[in-house]
Amino acid sequence: MAVSESTRKLAARLRDQISHHDHRYYVLDDPEIPDAEYDRLFAALLQLEAEHEELRSPNSPTQRVGGKAQSEFASVTHGIAMLSLDNAFAEEQVESFNQRVLDRLEETGPISYAVEPKLDGTAVSIRYESGKLAVAATRGDGRTGEDVTHNIRTIGAVPMSLSGSDYPQVLEVRGEVFMPVKGFEEFNAHARERGKKTFANPRNAAAGSLRQLDPKVAASRPLSIFIYGVGVVEGGSLPQQHSETLAALAGFGFRVCPENSVVEGAEGCLGYYRAIGERRKELAYEIDGVVYKVDDYGKQKKLGFVSRAPRWAIAHKYPAQEEMTKVLDVDWQVGRTGAVTPVARLEPVLVGGVTVSNATLHNMDELERKDVRIGDAVVIRRAGDVIPEVVSVVAKRRKKGARRAKLPARCPVCKSDVSRPEGEAVARCSGGLYCSAQRKEALKHFVSRRALDIEGLGSKLIDQLVDSKIIKTPADLFDPAKVNTESLAALDRMAEKSAENLMVAIEASRKPTLARFLYAIGIREVGEATAENLAEYFGTLGSLRTASADPEALQEVPDVGPVVAEHIQTFFAQPHNIEVIEKLVGANALVIAESTPREVERTHAAITGKTFVVTGTLSGMSRDEAKGEIRKRGGKVTGSVSKKTDFLVFGDKPGSKLEKAQNLGVTALDEQGFLKLLGS
Repeated sequence: MAVSESTRKLAARLRDQISHHDHRYYVLDDPEIPDAEYDRLFAALLQLEAEHEELRSPNSPTQRVGGKAQSEFASVTHGIAMLSLDNAFAEEQVESFNQRVLDRLEETGPISYAVEPKLDGTAVSIRYESGKLAVAATRGDGRTGEDVTHNIRTIGAVPMSLSGSDYPQVLEVRGEVFMPVKGFEEFNAHARERGKKTFANPRNAAAGSLRQLDPKVAASRPLSIFIYGVGVVEGGSLPQQHSETLAALAGFGFRVCPENSVVEGAEGCLGYYRAIGERRKELAYEIDGVVYKVDDYGKQKKLGFVSRAPRWAIAHKYPAQEEMTKVLDVDWQVGRTGAVTPVARLEPVLVGGVTVSNATLHNMDELERKDVRIGDAVVIRRAGDVIPEVVSVVAKRRKKGARRAKLPARCPVCKSDVSRPEGEAVARCSGGLYCSAQRKEALKHFVSRRALDIEGLGSKLIDQLVDSKIIKTPADLFDPAKVNTESLAALDRMAEKSAENLMVAIEASRKPTLARFLYAIGIREVGEATAENLAEYFGTLGSLRTASADPEALQEVPDVGPVVAEHIQTFFAQPHNIEVIEKLVGANALVIAESTPREVERTHAAITGKTFVVTGTLSGMSRDEAKGEIRKRGGKVTGSVSKKTDFLVFGDKPGSKLEKAQNLGVTALDEQGFLKLLGS
């Protein structure tokens, strides 16, 4: 069936709108519409293209999510070679470069230089024909690169079609693909959580992402680009200064570095180098130097090239951020959440102008994957304020007798057991209620709204109470000799009335339900839903403590599997945790309301025995009320979606749980559907 003219116009209008908003978001960092409105436009175009396949084109914004995987990389010959730059490492070398430029041009006055940060990414060329993206390639050996068009299309900052109408018929731009620092850190953190391979640095991350055969992999990674120059230009012209050409490229829709500038002479170049160097830590992307280019193209042509580099440009590098040194030992640090982290003690070495003697190894999976041993020669990296890390082992330099580091059986801070369930990357101290390394976070969780809900006892007050050595464990909150109106009023920004109000709130929290108490004490992976199920199943804290020695008995509880059962068993096996709990309940500091299994209101075939997850914001009831209605009818409520989930009940802003439910084939009910199920 032929596509009507009105449908074609609608598709074209949607593409133009989406491209406009992509430019506002990715290039200008100034979105005009909320994400929800953008999603609606995108969904409308997707639907049109699904209904009319002939409307699809490689340059449609919908293709950013990734098309078909490639079987191999094709070769692309650059119309104009992508040459490398000579490097300068000292100010004297920059002054010598400037003098050579003056001598060759036979000039005495200051030369205007276009200056820009040297990004630590991977260079690419992108060719546009009649304003449409045609082909993109890596730099390769400078003459021939690899065709990465399928991956370049996935980068939001790369325009599929050029803006305006005065662009050349053929325009080849050169740029640097990079992964922003924040995106790189989040990507690696997520990879570690899943036990996947991490990247050593943002440069490797960008290069590795571009060399994926499957564009969906590249699309899932936070890549961006800055355009820094041009190659082939046909059927049109550009300004005769590099700086003005960059401004013209920005007008065509390209993202150019906002730090670009024009300076005069060697002194101007060096002043720019120092200024950017001072702000280097604040930049959203990594740089390893700055680039100076003679701004006038006529002068560039006169200066010419040597065999592999232009005479009119030079890269002024910052001190190296990677160096080699030796691992003297591996120590273990305990973080605020109980994570036990290996730290390499190093032979001191100067990296990026700072002496480094310690570097993180992240977790046991990373330590084992990189095979770091005591005595090894290793490459370490330091970037800005980021903690130095061990990037890799120099295997060829390993000496006989290099020793593997072993995870300690007990916490180096509080001597509680260290637990690392099978398949998990992170090992943790199990003394959460007692361990001083975790003290502040454990207390903040204990008093939070979903736990004991002590109104007015916020994060900053907890910090003061711990720093002042007034409290060490949750039990101290209910000890009048330690926490009273007088001790509270003495804290910063606390007056007598505020202290009295807080004491009233503490008193009001003394009778929590068993479910709230179990959630408050911070057993790993025991969230609200699991705490509720444990409370309903066992009824009393004493019964749960008795059962904690038997993982199989714990697994009789809905939503408790082998891993959660192991966490519960480990928690109650720690003498220090039991000591704090007994102080909390033994002297009646807290009176925990016993729980009895809720009666099923009536036999309800659609709900009884079924497993539900509730997510998002419901308009007619709270999530807790929805969960209560499910339990009344004999249903089970868990906190995460799995193959065992029967129904997902979702409200506004359901997050990733809705997508996961749909992928697993779980029945998803909006609020009206849920109410209909309750009343059926």
